[in-house]
Amino acid sequence: MTLLAVDPSGILGEFYISFWIPTAVLTAALVIKLPTIIRLWRDPLLRAVGGVLLLACAVFVFCTPSTIARVNRLTGVPNFSAPWCYSLITAFCGSCLLLLVTWRNGLARRSAATRRATRWVISAYSGVIVALWVCFLFADAPEERLRDLDTYYATTPFMREEILLYLLAHAAACLITFRLIRDWVRAEGLDAWLRRGLRLLGAGYVLNLLLGAAKLTAVGARWCGRDLDWLSTDLAPLLASLSAILIAAGFVLPHAGQYLRDRRRVRLAHRELLPLYRLLRDASGEGVPFALRATPELRLTRRETFIRDVLLPLARHLDTGLGRRSYDAALGLGHPPARARALAAAVSILDAVGTGARTPEPPGPTAGPGPADLFRDIGAVSRALRRPGDIEAVRARAAVPAEGVGVPE
Repeated sequence: MTLLAVDPSGILGEFYISFWIPTAVLTAALVIKLPTIIRLWRDPLLRAVGGVLLLACAVFVFCTPSTIARVNRLTGVPNFSAPWCYSLITAFCGSCLLLLVTWRNGLARRSAATRRATRWVISAYSGVIVALWVCFLFADAPEERLRDLDTYYATTPFMREEILLYLLAHAAACLITFRLIRDWVRAEGLDAWLRRGLRLLGAGYVLNLLLGAAKLTAVGARWCGRDLDWLSTDLAPLLASLSAILIAAGFVLPHAGQYLRDRRRVRLAHRELLPLYRLLRDASGEGVPFALRATPELRLTRRETFIRDVLLPLARHLDTGLGRRSYDAALGLGHPPARARALAAAVSILDAVGTGARTPEPPGPTAGPGPADLFRDIGAVSRALRRPGDIEAVRARAAVPAEGVGVPE
């Protein structure tokens, strides 16, 4: 993610691009996920997602030059923000690895191998954080640097080791995470939205690797007596901002995509039942009461329940002879069996609604739609009602009993 010494030299637009835009994107991602995280707090995957997003937000907030100066003032220690920001970055890197380990293993995330990997990541990155503070305690860094601490103290004993340590820890985490994501994207059977999210994450971590390379190059140039500070103070923050946006989008996209896909499926199913619902509502004289705060899932359930409740008494008065003839007629018109059964059921329902109860005919040798067919796939019956031309063709052909034996169910 972002690294410490970044100040846009007083240019307001660059300041917002470098810090507050990615902070807003990460915060929005955290807010979107927060209700689910709280509701399913025992799920380690959701806890890991929440931890990553929270640490990412903290990195951007505490690594802004104004916050760096404020923390230094509050503590009374020049450059106290250095180990604090480095620790946040290191913790974020470790949390990314933990998330990928938990996410990729899915239902097997509590396996022995997963527990070993989790312990290794926690131990390694906790050790790095402790080493960062130890190095800072022994370092001599009296002059506060808000923009260029990495390169300014690149040759100072103990600060040099501290800077190199967090950069290497950052680079190692990004490289491992990118390789895990790359291997995962190539796996078979991934959900399309998950694959898109992983690709965004992969792109974000590629930018992170470039960011680390720019920082290491700038520090290495100082060791060689050259000045490439612009790589750290100008290029790195832009890479960090783009990386943060891609990573936030990568985490949110699979969940948002699946949510929108499920919501669309529910709405389409609700709309699909509209012709059958209208027919039975007009026949029964009542419908589903409107509820302003009802969710799409609840509206779909209520519509399905209403249709089945009205079909139940209506099914006792179906003209089974008409149903058999309609089924054979639909087959004769070239419709496949499932479509023929739905068309025959639609013809039978229209006949029962239009003419009222009648004495049912005994079952014949062919299997047209019986009461069970009305409940088997009410969506198919409703779709059949959307094609009145097909229904009229079947009804006209079924008006005279067809010769021959129909196709059994």
